[in-house]
Amino acid sequence: MRCLMIRSVPASLLRLAQDRRGSLTSSFALLTVPVLAMLGGMLDFGVVTNARGDMQNVLDAAALAVAKDAGNMTEAQVQTAVQAYFNSTYTSKDVTGITVSAKLVTGDAGDKSVTVTGTGLVKTTFLGLLGIEDLTFSTSATATWGSTRLRVALVLDNTGSMSKSGKMTALKSATKSLLTQLKAAATNTEDVYVSIIPFARDVNVGAGNVNATWIRWTEWESENGTWSWVKSGWNWYQVWTPANHNTWTGCVMDRDQDYDTTDTAPTTATSGTLYPAEQYSDCPAAVMALSNNWTSLNSKVDEMQPNGNTNQGIGLQWGFASLTKGPLAIPSKDSKYKYTDAIVLFTDGLNTENRWSSRQSSIDARQKKTCTNVKAAGIVLYTVQVDTSGSDGVSTLLQDCATDTSKYFMLTSADQIISTFQSIGTSLSQLRLSK
Repeated sequence: MRCLMIRSVPASLLRLAQDRRGSLTSSFALLTVPVLAMLGGMLDFGVVTNARGDMQNVLDAAALAVAKDAGNMTEAQVQTAVQAYFNSTYTSKDVTGITVSAKLVTGDAGDKSVTVTGTGLVKTTFLGLLGIEDLTFSTSATATWGSTRLRVALVLDNTGSMSKSGKMTALKSATKSLLTQLKAAATNTEDVYVSIIPFARDVNVGAGNVNATWIRWTEWESENGTWSWVKSGWNWYQVWTPANHNTWTGCVMDRDQDYDTTDTAPTTATSGTLYPAEQYSDCPAAVMALSNNWTSLNSKVDEMQPNGNTNQGIGLQWGFASLTKGPLAIPSKDSKYKYTDAIVLFTDGLNTENRWSSRQSSIDARQKKTCTNVKAAGIVLYTVQVDTSGSDGVSTLLQDCATDTSKYFMLTSADQIISTFQSIGTSLSQLRLSK
Protein backbone atom coordinates (compact mmCIF):
# COMPACT_ATOMS: atom_id res chain seq x y z
CA MET A 1 0.00 0.00 0.00
CA ARG A 2 1.35 3.35 -1.06
CA CYS A 3 0.73 6.56 0.85
CA LEU A 4 1.20 10.20 -0.17
CA MET A 5 3.15 12.00 2.50
CA ILE A 6 2.54 15.78 2.85
CA ARG A 7 5.35 17.60 4.56
CA SER A 8 4.95 21.01 6.20
CA VAL A 9 5.47 24.03 3.92
CA PRO A 10 7.45 27.04 5.03
CA ALA A 11 5.25 30.07 5.80
CA SER A 12 7.16 32.21 3.31
CA LEU A 13 6.25 29.87 0.48
CA LEU A 14 2.59 29.84 1.52
CA ARG A 15 2.49 33.66 1.51
CA LEU A 16 4.03 33.69 -1.99
CA ALA A 17 1.48 31.23 -3.28
CA GLN A 18 -1.36 33.23 -1.79
CA ASP A 19 -0.03 36.42 -3.37
CA ARG A 20 0.11 34.74 -6.80
CA ARG A 21 -3.42 33.36 -6.47
CA GLY A 22 -4.70 36.80 -5.61
CA SER A 23 -2.92 38.28 -8.60
CA LEU A 24 -4.39 35.69 -10.97
CA THR A 25 -7.86 36.16 -9.51
CA SER A 26 -7.67 39.90 -9.97
CA SER A 27 -6.41 39.54 -13.55
CA PHE A 28 -9.20 37.09 -14.40
CA ALA A 29 -11.79 39.41 -12.92
CA LEU A 30 -10.46 42.31 -15.00
CA LEU A 31 -10.69 40.22 -18.18
CA THR A 32 -14.14 38.80 -17.38
CA VAL A 33 -15.93 42.16 -17.36
CA PRO A 34 -15.14 43.19 -20.97
CA VAL A 35 -15.61 39.65 -22.26
CA LEU A 36 -19.05 39.38 -20.66
CA ALA A 37 -19.89 42.88 -21.88
CA MET A 38 -18.94 42.02 -25.43
CA LEU A 39 -20.80 38.71 -25.43
CA GLY A 40 -23.82 40.22 -23.75
CA GLY A 41 -23.59 43.18 -26.09
CA MET A 42 -24.66 40.86 -28.87
CA LEU A 43 -27.94 40.44 -27.01
CA ASP A 44 -28.25 44.20 -26.63
CA PHE A 45 -27.70 44.67 -30.37
CA GLY A 46 -30.28 41.95 -31.05
CA VAL A 47 -32.87 43.90 -29.08
CA VAL A 48 -32.05 47.02 -31.09
CA THR A 49 -32.27 45.15 -34.39
CA ASN A 50 -35.70 43.77 -33.52
CA ALA A 51 -36.93 47.16 -32.33
CA ARG A 52 -35.67 48.83 -35.50
CA GLY A 53 -37.31 46.16 -37.67
CA ASP A 54 -40.62 46.64 -35.89
CA MET A 55 -40.35 50.40 -36.34
CA GLN A 56 -39.49 49.96 -40.04
CA ASN A 57 -42.65 47.93 -40.63
CA VAL A 58 -44.79 50.53 -38.90
CA LEU A 59 -43.18 53.43 -40.78
CA ASP A 60 -43.70 51.60 -44.10
CA ALA A 61 -47.39 51.17 -43.36
CA ALA A 62 -47.76 54.71 -42.00
CA ALA A 63 -46.14 56.30 -45.05
CA LEU A 64 -48.32 54.28 -47.40
CA ALA A 65 -51.53 54.95 -45.49
CA VAL A 66 -50.97 58.70 -45.30
CA ALA A 67 -49.57 59.16 -48.83
CA LYS A 68 -52.83 57.89 -50.30
CA ASP A 69 -54.70 60.90 -48.89
CA ALA A 70 -51.81 63.37 -48.97
CA GLY A 71 -53.18 65.14 -52.04
CA ASN A 72 -55.56 67.12 -49.84
CA MET A 73 -53.33 67.55 -46.78
CA THR A 74 -50.82 70.10 -45.54
CA GLU A 75 -47.46 68.98 -44.17
CA ALA A 76 -48.71 69.66 -40.63
CA GLN A 77 -51.72 67.44 -41.25
CA VAL A 78 -49.45 64.75 -42.65
CA GLN A 79 -47.30 64.94 -39.51
CA THR A 80 -50.38 64.59 -37.31
CA ALA A 81 -51.74 61.65 -39.33
CA VAL A 82 -48.39 59.84 -39.34
CA GLN A 83 -47.93 60.36 -35.60
CA ALA A 84 -51.43 59.07 -34.88
CA TYR A 85 -50.89 56.00 -37.03
CA PHE A 86 -47.52 55.32 -35.40
CA ASN A 87 -48.84 55.74 -31.86
CA SER A 88 -51.65 53.26 -32.47
CA THR A 89 -49.42 50.66 -34.10
CA TYR A 90 -45.89 50.68 -32.64
CA THR A 91 -45.94 48.73 -29.39
CA SER A 92 -42.30 47.97 -28.57
CA LYS A 93 -41.69 48.41 -24.84
CA ASP A 94 -37.91 48.32 -25.19
CA VAL A 95 -37.69 51.68 -26.95
CA THR A 96 -37.76 55.13 -25.37
CA GLY A 97 -37.01 58.63 -26.62
CA ILE A 98 -39.00 58.01 -29.80
CA THR A 99 -39.34 60.80 -32.37
CA VAL A 100 -41.28 60.55 -35.62
CA SER A 101 -41.16 63.18 -38.35
CA ALA A 102 -42.88 63.38 -41.72
CA LYS A 103 -42.01 65.35 -44.85
CA LEU A 104 -44.39 65.97 -47.76
CA VAL A 105 -43.13 66.59 -51.31
CA THR A 106 -45.27 67.24 -54.40
CA GLY A 107 -43.84 66.00 -57.71
CA ASP A 108 -44.17 67.47 -61.21
CA ALA A 109 -46.93 65.00 -62.11
CA GLY A 110 -48.95 65.95 -59.06
CA ASP A 111 -47.82 62.88 -57.14
CA LYS A 112 -47.39 63.15 -53.39
CA SER A 113 -44.32 61.71 -51.71
CA VAL A 114 -44.32 61.18 -47.96
CA THR A 115 -41.06 60.42 -46.17
CA VAL A 116 -41.34 59.30 -42.56
CA THR A 117 -38.32 59.09 -40.26
CA GLY A 118 -38.27 57.52 -36.82
CA THR A 119 -35.62 57.41 -34.10
CA GLY A 120 -35.43 55.73 -30.72
CA LEU A 121 -33.07 54.41 -28.12
CA VAL A 122 -32.79 51.14 -26.22
CA LYS A 123 -31.31 50.90 -22.71
CA THR A 124 -28.47 48.39 -22.65
CA THR A 125 -28.01 45.57 -20.17
CA PHE A 126 -24.51 44.31 -20.79
CA LEU A 127 -22.86 47.15 -22.68
CA GLY A 128 -23.52 49.30 -19.64
CA LEU A 129 -20.56 47.51 -18.07
CA LEU A 130 -18.41 49.33 -20.63
CA GLY A 131 -20.09 52.66 -20.03
CA ILE A 132 -22.49 52.42 -23.01
CA GLU A 133 -25.84 53.10 -21.34
CA ASP A 134 -28.05 53.11 -24.44
CA LEU A 135 -28.05 52.49 -28.20
CA THR A 136 -29.75 54.89 -30.61
CA PHE A 137 -31.20 53.83 -33.96
CA SER A 138 -33.14 55.42 -36.81
CA THR A 139 -35.00 54.27 -39.90
CA SER A 140 -37.20 55.79 -42.59
CA ALA A 141 -39.74 54.96 -45.29
CA THR A 142 -40.93 56.80 -48.39
CA ALA A 143 -44.23 56.25 -50.16
CA THR A 144 -45.19 57.90 -53.44
CA TRP A 145 -48.83 57.82 -54.38
CA GLY A 146 -50.25 59.18 -57.59
CA SER A 147 -47.35 58.94 -60.02
CA THR A 148 -47.80 55.18 -60.46
CA ARG A 149 -50.98 53.56 -61.73
CA LEU A 150 -51.89 49.91 -61.50
CA ARG A 151 -53.36 47.40 -63.94
CA VAL A 152 -54.05 43.85 -62.82
CA ALA A 153 -55.21 40.75 -64.68
CA LEU A 154 -56.85 38.11 -62.48
CA VAL A 155 -56.44 34.75 -64.23
CA LEU A 156 -58.70 32.38 -62.32
CA ASP A 157 -59.12 28.60 -62.51
CA ASN A 158 -62.76 27.67 -63.23
CA THR A 159 -62.16 23.95 -63.84
CA GLY A 160 -64.27 21.08 -62.51
CA SER A 161 -62.01 20.31 -59.55
CA MET A 162 -62.74 23.76 -58.15
CA SER A 163 -66.13 22.39 -57.06
CA LYS A 164 -64.42 20.34 -54.32
CA SER A 165 -63.40 21.30 -50.77
CA GLY A 166 -65.11 24.70 -50.95
CA LYS A 167 -62.50 26.07 -53.33
CA MET A 168 -64.79 27.95 -55.71
CA THR A 169 -66.67 29.56 -52.83
CA ALA A 170 -63.38 30.62 -51.24
CA LEU A 171 -62.02 31.90 -54.56
CA LYS A 172 -65.07 34.09 -55.11
CA SER A 173 -64.85 35.52 -51.61
CA ALA A 174 -61.09 36.06 -51.91
CA THR A 175 -61.40 37.74 -55.30
CA LYS A 176 -64.07 40.13 -54.07
CA SER A 177 -61.92 41.01 -51.08
CA LEU A 178 -59.00 41.66 -53.42
CA LEU A 179 -61.18 43.89 -55.60
CA THR A 180 -62.12 45.87 -52.49
CA GLN A 181 -58.44 46.38 -51.67
CA LEU A 182 -57.64 47.48 -55.21
CA LYS A 183 -60.58 49.87 -55.26
CA ALA A 184 -59.31 51.40 -52.01
CA ALA A 185 -55.89 51.83 -53.61
CA ALA A 186 -57.34 54.22 -56.20
CA THR A 187 -57.31 57.90 -55.27
CA ASN A 188 -58.59 58.84 -58.74
CA THR A 189 -60.85 56.90 -61.11
CA GLU A 190 -58.07 56.04 -63.56
CA ASP A 191 -55.58 54.83 -60.98
CA VAL A 192 -56.52 51.12 -60.99
CA TYR A 193 -57.96 48.83 -63.67
CA VAL A 194 -58.65 45.10 -63.38
CA SER A 195 -59.40 42.41 -65.96
CA ILE A 196 -60.85 39.01 -65.05
CA ILE A 197 -59.93 35.91 -67.07
CA PRO A 198 -61.75 32.72 -66.01
CA PHE A 199 -60.25 29.65 -67.71
CA ALA A 200 -60.74 25.91 -68.13
CA ARG A 201 -59.42 24.12 -71.22
CA ASP A 202 -60.65 27.09 -73.24
CA VAL A 203 -61.39 30.73 -72.57
CA ASN A 204 -64.80 32.26 -73.21
CA VAL A 205 -64.56 35.57 -75.07
CA GLY A 206 -68.32 36.01 -75.18
CA ALA A 207 -70.74 34.96 -77.90
CA GLY A 208 -71.35 38.65 -78.54
CA ASN A 209 -68.00 38.70 -80.35
CA VAL A 210 -69.37 36.37 -83.04
CA ASN A 211 -68.59 38.94 -85.77
CA ALA A 212 -65.17 39.96 -84.43
CA THR A 213 -62.44 39.85 -87.05
CA TRP A 214 -60.00 38.24 -84.61
CA ILE A 215 -62.02 35.00 -84.45
CA ARG A 216 -61.04 32.17 -86.82
CA TRP A 217 -63.87 29.85 -87.86
CA THR A 218 -62.03 27.18 -89.84
CA GLU A 219 -61.85 24.60 -87.05
CA TRP A 220 -65.32 25.39 -85.70
CA GLU A 221 -66.98 25.06 -89.11
CA SER A 222 -65.33 21.70 -89.68
CA GLU A 223 -66.89 20.37 -86.46
CA ASN A 224 -70.28 22.08 -86.35
CA GLY A 225 -72.78 21.60 -89.15
CA THR A 226 -74.79 18.96 -91.00
CA TRP A 227 -74.37 16.56 -93.90
CA SER A 228 -77.05 16.55 -96.58
CA TRP A 229 -77.55 14.57 -99.76
CA VAL A 230 -77.34 16.44 -103.05
CA LYS A 231 -78.20 15.04 -106.47
CA SER A 232 -76.19 15.93 -109.53
CA GLY A 233 -77.56 14.30 -112.66
CA TRP A 234 -77.87 10.61 -111.87
CA ASN A 235 -75.44 10.85 -108.94
CA TRP A 236 -76.01 11.57 -105.28
CA TYR A 237 -73.32 12.85 -102.95
CA GLN A 238 -73.11 14.38 -99.48
CA VAL A 239 -72.38 18.04 -98.76
CA TRP A 240 -71.23 19.46 -95.43
CA THR A 241 -72.99 22.69 -94.41
CA PRO A 242 -71.42 24.54 -91.43
CA ALA A 243 -73.80 25.67 -88.73
CA ASN A 244 -74.71 29.32 -88.35
CA HIS A 245 -72.07 31.13 -86.31
CA ASN A 246 -74.77 32.46 -84.00
CA THR A 247 -74.95 29.00 -82.41
CA TRP A 248 -71.40 29.43 -81.08
CA THR A 249 -71.18 29.57 -77.27
CA GLY A 250 -68.20 31.93 -77.10
CA CYS A 251 -65.21 29.69 -76.39
CA VAL A 252 -61.86 29.87 -78.16
CA MET A 253 -58.91 27.49 -77.92
CA ASP A 254 -55.17 28.10 -78.02
CA ARG A 255 -53.81 30.07 -80.95
CA ASP A 256 -51.38 28.47 -83.39
CA GLN A 257 -47.87 27.96 -82.01
CA ASP A 258 -45.96 30.11 -81.04
CA TYR A 259 -48.67 32.78 -80.96
CA ASP A 260 -50.23 30.76 -78.13
CA THR A 261 -47.43 32.03 -75.88
CA THR A 262 -47.25 35.71 -76.91
CA ASP A 263 -49.31 38.87 -76.71
CA THR A 264 -49.05 39.47 -80.47
CA ALA A 265 -52.13 41.39 -81.58
CA PRO A 266 -54.44 39.34 -83.84
CA THR A 267 -54.63 40.37 -87.48
CA THR A 268 -56.45 38.88 -90.44
CA ALA A 269 -53.23 39.19 -92.42
CA THR A 270 -51.72 36.37 -90.31
CA SER A 271 -54.12 33.50 -89.67
CA GLY A 272 -52.04 32.09 -86.82
CA THR A 273 -52.63 35.20 -84.71
CA LEU A 274 -56.42 34.68 -84.78
CA TYR A 275 -58.26 32.85 -82.00
CA PRO A 276 -59.88 29.57 -83.18
CA ALA A 277 -63.53 29.26 -82.14
CA GLU A 278 -64.58 26.02 -80.46
CA GLN A 279 -67.93 24.64 -79.31
CA TYR A 280 -66.59 23.57 -75.92
CA SER A 281 -69.24 21.97 -73.72
CA ASP A 282 -67.62 23.25 -70.49
CA CYS A 283 -67.16 26.85 -71.58
CA PRO A 284 -66.37 28.96 -68.47
CA ALA A 285 -67.69 32.42 -67.64
CA ALA A 286 -66.74 35.04 -70.22
CA VAL A 287 -63.61 37.15 -69.82
CA MET A 288 -63.85 40.78 -68.76
CA ALA A 289 -61.55 43.44 -70.21
CA LEU A 290 -59.74 45.97 -68.02
CA SER A 291 -62.33 47.89 -66.06
CA ASN A 292 -62.67 50.19 -63.08
CA ASN A 293 -66.38 49.46 -62.73
CA TRP A 294 -66.16 47.66 -59.40
CA THR A 295 -69.81 46.60 -59.41
CA SER A 296 -69.42 44.90 -62.80
CA LEU A 297 -66.17 43.25 -61.73
CA ASN A 298 -67.86 41.77 -58.67
CA SER A 299 -70.76 40.58 -60.80
CA LYS A 300 -68.32 38.82 -63.10
CA VAL A 301 -66.93 36.94 -60.10
CA ASP A 302 -70.46 35.78 -59.26
CA GLU A 303 -70.79 34.26 -62.75
CA MET A 304 -67.89 31.84 -62.28
CA GLN A 305 -68.77 28.13 -62.10
CA PRO A 306 -66.49 25.06 -61.94
CA ASN A 307 -66.39 22.91 -65.12
CA GLY A 308 -63.91 21.39 -67.54
CA ASN A 309 -60.22 20.47 -67.71
CA THR A 310 -57.16 22.55 -66.85
CA ASN A 311 -55.17 24.65 -69.32
CA GLN A 312 -53.37 27.32 -67.30
CA GLY A 313 -51.48 28.45 -70.39
CA ILE A 314 -54.50 29.78 -72.27
CA GLY A 315 -55.63 31.73 -69.21
CA LEU A 316 -52.19 33.23 -68.78
CA GLN A 317 -51.95 34.19 -72.46
CA TRP A 318 -55.28 36.00 -72.27
CA GLY A 319 -54.28 37.73 -69.02
CA PHE A 320 -51.08 38.83 -70.76
CA ALA A 321 -52.94 40.15 -73.82
CA SER A 322 -55.58 41.88 -71.69
CA LEU A 323 -52.86 44.16 -70.31
CA THR A 324 -50.93 44.85 -73.49
CA LYS A 325 -52.27 44.42 -77.04
CA GLY A 326 -55.80 43.08 -76.97
CA PRO A 327 -58.05 42.04 -78.64
CA LEU A 328 -59.89 43.09 -75.48
CA ALA A 329 -60.26 46.85 -75.07
CA ILE A 330 -57.34 48.46 -73.20
CA PRO A 331 -57.67 51.99 -71.77
CA SER A 332 -54.95 54.32 -73.01
CA LYS A 333 -52.09 55.25 -70.70
CA ASP A 334 -51.32 58.81 -69.63
CA SER A 335 -47.67 59.73 -70.29
CA LYS A 336 -47.55 61.78 -67.08
CA TYR A 337 -47.81 58.61 -65.01
CA LYS A 338 -45.85 55.46 -64.42
CA TYR A 339 -47.71 52.16 -64.72
CA THR A 340 -47.30 48.83 -63.00
CA ASP A 341 -48.86 45.83 -64.77
CA ALA A 342 -49.43 42.62 -62.83
CA ILE A 343 -50.99 39.19 -63.31
CA VAL A 344 -52.34 36.93 -60.57
CA LEU A 345 -52.55 33.34 -61.88
CA PHE A 346 -54.59 31.09 -59.60
CA THR A 347 -55.08 27.35 -60.14
CA ASP A 348 -56.07 24.31 -58.10
CA GLY A 349 -54.58 21.66 -60.36
CA LEU A 350 -51.88 20.70 -62.79
CA ASN A 351 -52.38 21.04 -66.55
CA THR A 352 -54.51 18.27 -68.08
CA GLU A 353 -55.55 19.35 -71.59
CA ASN A 354 -54.98 21.99 -74.23
CA ARG A 355 -55.68 22.23 -77.96
CA TRP A 356 -53.00 19.72 -78.90
CA SER A 357 -52.41 17.37 -76.00
CA SER A 358 -53.52 15.80 -72.73
CA ARG A 359 -49.91 15.23 -71.61
CA GLN A 360 -48.93 17.51 -68.77
CA SER A 361 -45.31 17.82 -69.88
CA SER A 362 -46.37 18.99 -73.33
CA ILE A 363 -48.83 21.55 -71.98
CA ASP A 364 -46.36 22.78 -69.37
CA ALA A 365 -43.76 23.38 -72.09
CA ARG A 366 -46.14 25.75 -73.88
CA GLN A 367 -46.96 27.60 -70.67
CA LYS A 368 -43.31 27.93 -69.70
CA LYS A 369 -42.75 29.99 -72.85
CA THR A 370 -45.68 32.23 -71.95
CA CYS A 371 -44.29 32.80 -68.45
CA THR A 372 -40.95 33.84 -69.93
CA ASN A 373 -42.63 36.26 -72.32
CA VAL A 374 -44.80 37.78 -69.58
CA LYS A 375 -41.82 38.51 -67.35
CA ALA A 376 -39.75 39.79 -70.27
CA ALA A 377 -42.51 42.36 -70.84
CA GLY A 378 -41.92 43.71 -67.33
CA ILE A 379 -45.19 42.39 -65.91
CA VAL A 380 -45.19 41.38 -62.24
CA LEU A 381 -46.42 37.79 -62.07
CA TYR A 382 -47.93 36.16 -58.99
CA THR A 383 -48.77 32.44 -59.07
CA VAL A 384 -51.04 30.72 -56.55
CA GLN A 385 -51.39 26.93 -56.35
CA VAL A 386 -53.87 25.23 -54.04
CA ASP A 387 -53.62 21.47 -53.52
CA THR A 388 -56.24 20.35 -51.01
CA SER A 389 -55.76 16.66 -51.82
CA GLY A 390 -52.01 16.67 -51.24
CA SER A 391 -51.48 14.66 -54.41
CA ASP A 392 -50.06 17.33 -56.75
CA GLY A 393 -47.15 18.62 -54.74
CA VAL A 394 -45.30 21.83 -55.53
CA SER A 395 -45.56 22.80 -59.19
CA THR A 396 -42.07 23.65 -60.41
CA LEU A 397 -43.72 25.29 -63.42
CA LEU A 398 -45.69 27.73 -61.27
CA GLN A 399 -42.76 28.28 -58.94
CA ASP A 400 -40.51 29.25 -61.85
CA CYS A 401 -43.31 31.18 -63.53
CA ALA A 402 -43.61 33.72 -60.71
CA THR A 403 -41.54 36.89 -60.86
CA ASP A 404 -39.64 35.73 -57.77
CA THR A 405 -40.01 33.21 -54.97
CA SER A 406 -41.97 35.65 -52.80
CA LYS A 407 -44.70 35.76 -55.45
CA TYR A 408 -45.35 32.01 -55.57
CA PHE A 409 -47.85 30.65 -53.05
CA MET A 410 -48.46 26.97 -52.30
CA LEU A 411 -51.73 26.42 -50.41
CA THR A 412 -53.20 23.27 -48.90
CA SER A 413 -56.69 24.43 -47.92
CA ALA A 414 -59.46 26.58 -49.34
CA ASP A 415 -59.31 28.91 -46.33
CA GLN A 416 -55.78 29.92 -47.29
CA ILE A 417 -57.04 31.32 -50.60
CA ILE A 418 -58.65 34.26 -48.81
CA SER A 419 -55.62 35.19 -46.69
CA THR A 420 -53.27 34.76 -49.65
CA PHE A 421 -55.32 37.06 -51.88
CA GLN A 422 -55.35 39.62 -49.06
CA SER A 423 -51.57 39.42 -48.93
CA ILE A 424 -51.33 39.89 -52.68
CA GLY A 425 -53.76 42.79 -52.46
CA THR A 426 -51.52 44.51 -49.91
CA SER A 427 -48.51 43.93 -52.14
CA LEU A 428 -50.30 45.32 -55.18
CA SER A 429 -51.56 48.34 -53.23
CA GLN A 430 -48.02 49.33 -52.36
CA LEU A 431 -47.53 50.95 -55.74
CA ARG A 432 -44.14 52.26 -54.83
CA LEU A 433 -42.71 52.07 -51.34
CA SER A 434 -38.96 52.63 -50.92
CA LYS A 435 -36.94 52.36 -47.76
